[in-house]
Amino acid sequence: MKKYIVHIVFIVLAFVAASCGTSKSMHHQPEITSFNNTIPVVTKQSNTTFYTGNNFLLKNKQNLWELYVEGDPLERGLAIGSLTDSLLKKQEHVFFDRVDVLIPSNFKKNLMIRFLHWYNRKLYLNVDNEYQTEIYGLSQYAPKNLNYIAPNFLRDMYLHGAHDIGHAVHDLALVGCTSFAVWGNKTEDGDLILGRNFDFYAGDAFAKDKIVAFINPKEGYPFMMVTWPGMIGVCSGMNSEGLTLTINAGKSKIPLSAKTPISIVTREILQYARTINEAIAIAKAKKVFVSESIMVGSANDNKAVLIEIAPDNLGVFEVSNGNQLVCSNHFQSDALKENERNKDQIKNSHSQYRFDRMTQLLDGNPKITPEIAVDILRNKEGLNNQPLGYGNDKALNHLLAHHGIVFQPSKRLVWVSSSPYQLGEFVCYDLNAIFKNRKVNDSIVSLEDETRNIAKDPFLETIAYQNYEQFRIEDKKMDLFLEMKQDLPSDFIGNYQSLNPDYWVVYYKVGLYFYQNKKYVLAQEQFEKALTKEITTLPEKEEITNYLKKIKRKR
Repeated sequence: MKKYIVHIVFIVLAFVAASCGTSKSMHHQPEITSFNNTIPVVTKQSNTTFYTGNNFLLKNKQNLWELYVEGDPLERGLAIGSLTDSLLKKQEHVFFDRVDVLIPSNFKKNLMIRFLHWYNRKLYLNVDNEYQTEIYGLSQYAPKNLNYIAPNFLRDMYLHGAHDIGHAVHDLALVGCTSFAVWGNKTEDGDLILGRNFDFYAGDAFAKDKIVAFINPKEGYPFMMVTWPGMIGVCSGMNSEGLTLTINAGKSKIPLSAKTPISIVTREILQYARTINEAIAIAKAKKVFVSESIMVGSANDNKAVLIEIAPDNLGVFEVSNGNQLVCSNHFQSDALKENERNKDQIKNSHSQYRFDRMTQLLDGNPKITPEIAVDILRNKEGLNNQPLGYGNDKALNHLLAHHGIVFQPSKRLVWVSSSPYQLGEFVCYDLNAIFKNRKVNDSIVSLEDETRNIAKDPFLETIAYQNYEQFRIEDKKMDLFLEMKQDLPSDFIGNYQSLNPDYWVVYYKVGLYFYQNKKYVLAQEQFEKALTKEITTLPEKEEITNYLKKIKRKR
């Protein structure tokens, strides 16, 4: 029945796409005549260092790419595209190869493409020409063999809305971020400190080439952000005025058309705001198509707030007479907290659990420092230090994050995690040194402030970590066995479960295997064992309970 409904939905979407005009959006180009269109000439200094004019790209010893670009929108876009050329092509192929895995049918892929054209028909009306121009510049270096999806510029515009579409349609299946801010008597010197994990996962290959970008625009404030090839929107960043931004997805209904991608809204805030009130004013002026919590920290205000934005509402949440702010994936402002979708999110997801765990860890540390902030972001245990099993989405660090980041805005310092996950060295960058003291023709070396780096997590040297990495391999095998309904090797189950014994999934999936094979006594044993562990969400717990009810009826 489910497959039948999916087919019907695809047919309806195709009909709508064919019926509604997309011609204007398909032929739209940004206005670029007032900008410098000189094609950059890139010089290769080494296999990991490239430059054009005063712009450069290099890979540091922690395997983070560092990108510095400056100029008007077209200059920036062309510089980003030319410097990240091979990375950009690779990243787009990684993204669309994943689509091929999810939608192997050519018929369905063609319908999806037509749907994208229709769905994004108003996107260009909601993205300022400055950012369209920057995307246009980098799109000149995008892979041409993906033009069957859409021409380069349009395709790269679409990709900036992928985060929004993904968390609206998949209901946060890919996103579960946690962030915090502390200030006043909660920090050693009273200054603001913020931290967040960006738990966006679209496959290991997608997260491989992380970029720490330093953008010095002709207009607005210089800023840094953590991103990936081809992405000019902001998910985590800080500007030279000490204003920081991080985004956490909220519960959304499926919108009828794309408007302003959240990452473009936050990009504009980071580039043009220096205070919380200025950030709020920019957010209020935008039309978005999904719901999001934007944590804004400000050195000038020495505090942080949440701008909770939705397609039909906007609320601002700040703690009264407090010194710490926590954010996961549900809303807290009066404007949105009573929304039925938000209540459902609190009940059925792991958002409240992570919120409570973050609050517990902050309460357990009287004074937060950047080092303690990193320790908190790396925490893998549940409430009251209960073992969750590695990879459980209830953990602040579920060992799949794209990046972790810590800000100290008054000092213009930021620490960015290096691989794997948030476990590698946190690399420090000083925005004052990078933007205020930078001279033309400075030597091309890493921008990191090595003396302030925070050491890698000792967990990396443990047997438990090695077992987790092996578990990820075996778990993919388990999924394949279940999909293909193949017999498991005789020694598979024992080894699989021993690699991650506290994780409910290893018992649930073995239970599914026995259930498929009508070995109901063994299936019941595994499902009951899964229920003794910390299950990630209420619907997943209810699914296991339903299997046990089915088994009871069959026996």
